[in-house]
Amino acid sequence: MAERLAAARRVSVDEAVRQALEASARAAGVSPAQRRRRMTVEQMQALGAEIAALPILDPRSPQEIMDDINEL
Repeated sequence: MAERLAAARRVSVDEAVRQALEASARAAGVSPAQRRRRMTVEQMQALGAEIAALPILDPRSPQEIMDDINEL
């Protein structure tokens, strides 16, 4: 059914399913979630700088941490 709907609307199957779900949600009184916007390069760089500035709370090496996790 999704393939037939997609062909009739001349969209991909994914898009046809998304549109159908949004229409169904509106009909049920549920507002569809807003689409998340992709981060810009500048936003990603700012996030990376923010994360890099965080203090290191565990002095173990990454390998030591993985060894401890794998022992569980």
